[in-house]
Amino acid sequence: MSVKDALRGQRIETPSWAYANSGTRFKVFAQPGVPRTPYEKIDDAAVVHRLTGVAPTVALHIPWDRTDDYGKLAEYARDRGVALGAINSNVFQDDDYKLGSVCHPDPAVRRKAIGHLLECVDIMDQTGSRDLKLWFADGLNYPGQDDLRARQDRLAEALRETCDRLGDDQRMLLEYKLFEPAFYATDVPDWGTAYAHCLELGEKAQVVIDTGHHAPGTNIEFIVSFLLRAGKLGAFDFNSRFYADDDLMVGSADPFQLFRIMHEIVLADALDPAAGIAFMLDQCHNIEPKIPAIIRSVLNVQEATAKALLVDREALAAAQRAGDVLAANGALMDAYNTDVRPLLRELREEMGLDPDPMTAYRRSGYAERIVRERVGGEAAGWGA
Repeated sequence: MSVKDALRGQRIETPSWAYANSGTRFKVFAQPGVPRTPYEKIDDAAVVHRLTGVAPTVALHIPWDRTDDYGKLAEYARDRGVALGAINSNVFQDDDYKLGSVCHPDPAVRRKAIGHLLECVDIMDQTGSRDLKLWFADGLNYPGQDDLRARQDRLAEALRETCDRLGDDQRMLLEYKLFEPAFYATDVPDWGTAYAHCLELGEKAQVVIDTGHHAPGTNIEFIVSFLLRAGKLGAFDFNSRFYADDDLMVGSADPFQLFRIMHEIVLADALDPAAGIAFMLDQCHNIEPKIPAIIRSVLNVQEATAKALLVDREALAAAQRAGDVLAANGALMDAYNTDVRPLLRELREEMGLDPDPMTAYRRSGYAERIVRERVGGEAAGWGA
C-alpha cells in the first residue's frame, strides 16, 4: 500500500465533549457558539470531517449526550455524512460516587454504577456503536480508607457483568490513568492493570492508551508495541500534557513521541481500520476555539502518521541486524525531519478537499454563523 493510500484510509474519531464548554477544576471559560445539544455537536463534527476527510465518526458521552431517541440521533449523523462512534460512560459525577463507583464499598452504589454501564450498552444497540469505553475515577485518598484487593474484586465483577452484556460485534475498551482525582491510589492506574483485567475477560475486552495518562518519561511506544503483540490494543485517546491532566491537543507537547507511537502502529500494519484499533481524540479545548483546535489535532495525527509511513523500513531493519546504532536511529530521524505538509496538501487536493483545512474553516464563515444562531438555551459542557 502506498503512503497516500494509507493516509487516505486513515480514520480519526472526534469526541462530542471537545465541541462543548470545558475547563479546569477552577473555572470553565464559556465560548460563544458552542453546541447546546448532541445534534449541534454532530453538526460541528460533520464540519471537521468535511474539511479533513478522515474524521467520519463522533464519540458520545453519556449522560452529557443523553437524548430521547438515539436511533434518530444516529440517522441525523448519517444525513450529515458522519456516524456515531464509541459510547463513553460516566460514573464519576454523581454525589454517590464520592468513594468510588464500581469499586465502592456500598453494594447499592456499585449496582447503580453497573446499571449505567449496562444502559450504555443499550444505547450502543440503538446507535450501532461498536465500542463501549470505560474510565473509572475510582480510587483512595488515604491509606487504610478501603481494602485495595477487595476493590479489584469489585472492579472485576463489574467488568465481567458488563462484558457479558455486549453483543457479538461489540467490545469493551478499558482506559487507565496514573492519578487523579484520587491522591493515594487509583483503581485502574496503569496499562498493566487494564491489561490484566482485559486478559481475564477475553476477546471482547481491550485496552485504551490515553497518551496523557502516564508518568513523565514513560515509554508509551513500548506499551503500544507490547499490547499490539498481545492483541490487546483496542484504541487510543489522543491528547497531550506537560505536567498533569490530559486535555492539550495531541502532539502539542511532544510531537516526536506521537511519531514514535505511530511508527509502532505502522510497523505492526495496524493503521488500517480493519486492524480494529480506534484512533480517537480525547481533549478539552478550554481556552482555544473548539473546532479549529480539533481540526489542528486531526492534522497533527496525520502529519505524525505520514512521517511514520516514510520510514525506510528495509534500511532500518538492516541497520538493526548489523547492530549499527547510529544508522538505525538515523533512519527514524530522517523520516521524522521530513516536511510532510506538501504531501498532505497534495493528498487533500486528490480527495477533492481544500489543501489547507484550517484556512478553509476560517474562510467558510461557519464560526460566525454558529455564534449568530446558537443564542438562548444552555450551552453544552461538563459542568466543572
